[in-house]
Amino acid sequence: MDTTFTKPTRSLAEGHRRLCVFLCVAIAGMLLLLSSCMVGPEYKRPPAPSPAAYKELPPPNSPQASEWSLAQPNDALARGKWWEIYRDPELNALEEQVSVSNQNLLEAEAQLREAKFAVRIARSNLYPTVSVAPSIVNSRSSSNVAFSAGQQTTYNLPVDVSWEADIWGSIRRSIRASAEAAQVSDAQLENARLSYQAELAQDYFELRGTDGEKELLDTTVKSYQDYLKLTQDRFNSGVASGSDVAQAQTQLETARAQMIDYDVARAQYEHAIAVLAGKPPAGLSISYRSIKITPPPVPVGLPSNLLERRPDIAAAERQMAQANEQIGIAKAAYYPTIGLSTNSSPIGLESTSFLHWFSWPSRFWSVGPGLAETVYDAGRRRATLNQTLAGYDATVASYRQTVLVAFQQVIWWRCACSRKKRKPRTMPYKPPKMRWISPLINTRPALSTTSPSSPSKPFFCRTRCKP
Repeated sequence: MDTTFTKPTRSLAEGHRRLCVFLCVAIAGMLLLLSSCMVGPEYKRPPAPSPAAYKELPPPNSPQASEWSLAQPNDALARGKWWEIYRDPELNALEEQVSVSNQNLLEAEAQLREAKFAVRIARSNLYPTVSVAPSIVNSRSSSNVAFSAGQQTTYNLPVDVSWEADIWGSIRRSIRASAEAAQVSDAQLENARLSYQAELAQDYFELRGTDGEKELLDTTVKSYQDYLKLTQDRFNSGVASGSDVAQAQTQLETARAQMIDYDVARAQYEHAIAVLAGKPPAGLSISYRSIKITPPPVPVGLPSNLLERRPDIAAAERQMAQANEQIGIAKAAYYPTIGLSTNSSPIGLESTSFLHWFSWPSRFWSVGPGLAETVYDAGRRRATLNQTLAGYDATVASYRQTVLVAFQQVIWWRCACSRKKRKPRTMPYKPPKMRWISPLINTRPALSTTSPSSPSKPFFCRTRCKP
């Protein structure tokens, strides 16, 4: 085995210099082509139907009357801990657990991280891929073959290099599509966070309302028990009839049955809150307490201000941009692919001596640009392009429908708030003082806790329109 080291000759150095010049020229030419063209349509946000003016305008003397302005996207604005305006420590503690323990929210957060890593994967396609596969092979040729070298050990360090020039913009559009998909995931995460926080607050106040209704019903049951005792005493005295006793008994039993319904409803709200907070239904207990706080004033705001903060509209708009990039990727498939590859004979170092393995004469290479073009695919590329065009039209329709529904919801809410002064208000009903009637007069007791029109239901309030 030859172990002598041979210095590189002048011809080898000249060949190395020519190789470097060739590679530099090839890379420079490909970079020039890379920035020359990019096929496919540029994204422009399609117009969405919007009213020129709102039917339910704010009052002329209100501060909002002179503040109408063009809406600007503002879905990334931090919403903060909006539930703290209710000043309920127990609600604050439950809301804090939503972002930490809610499993649906954690799933959306993981999907966002997945989308961000997909952007890095797509961006890596802009750069060459380099791989190595070193090997040490000991082989022996047959002695019956002419020019046999006998037994020898070969040290091989091949380096495989491949790179695709993004001349038609398919890789850049893939990066944009991945980035827009990440923005969609981000908007969906914020939409889910806001939805679960609002749902927990709604269930919490429904539970507190149930506590208040049950407290009122406890008072009603006690009143019905006193009324039943009074009716029985009057029946024993011969003043009341058996039907009066039966009616009083029915009222009491009906109220007791309603207490069971309130207990079931409260348990359902409590279990729903536990799941939203990321706990098993049996792992959360909320104390009985009716609402004692005064609801804070809710600012009416403007429809444009509310629409600017909706993450579902932002997600629908980003989905359109993502679908537009897919059209460009489909059109780039019509053009040839140009790249730099070492093919089956990579560059590297090879020697039969370990001492000379990393020496200059051990080098070898086979590298050059290549071009690939699909000649016939039975209409696959055209069908793919038409598929992406149809997908883009679907996202446009979905975006416009989302905007329409958002206008409907916001304007409906504005209309409800603007008419809140016309809403009937409830006034507490003060029952008449109990007075005793002569047992000789066969009449109904003066102490009544029932409505004249509906004797079987408690009547503790009257509705009166505000003048």
